Amino acid sequence: MRKRMLALLAISLFALPPLLAQEIPSEVASAFQKGNAELLAGHLGDNASVVLQGKPTNAGKQQATDAMRRFFADNKVSGFTTNHEGKRDESSFLVGTLATAKGKFRVNCFLRKVRERYLIYQIRIDNVND
Repeated sequence: MRKRMLALLAISLFALPPLLAQEIPSEVASAFQKGNAELLAGHLGDNASVVLQGKPTNAGKQQATDAMRRFFADNKVSGFTTNHEGKRDESSFLVGTLATAKGKFRVNCFLRKVRERYLIYQIRIDNVND
């Protein structure tokens, strides 16, 4: 019994830190997976920069949501893969590949801690050159 408890403790010590370090809400990746601008809007900061295929838009939350809604309408999403996540101090980021009917896109999503929540302050989506 004691060996089992020690093994369980050892496993939890290795498994727990990555779970605690994850600062990006799972709904962000899910919003890209589903092509759902409204789900993404719940994680946008009051001011967000959206750069779609090299065209920047510094916008409020509603304008950013509208830009993402148009992008998803023009590019029917078929999948999303998270390639990398990271965090430093009070910010974090997500890099992924968005598969659509019109091709693949690289997604960079940057978040900042605001009142104990991580909110998106920049989304950058660019064509992937295969």
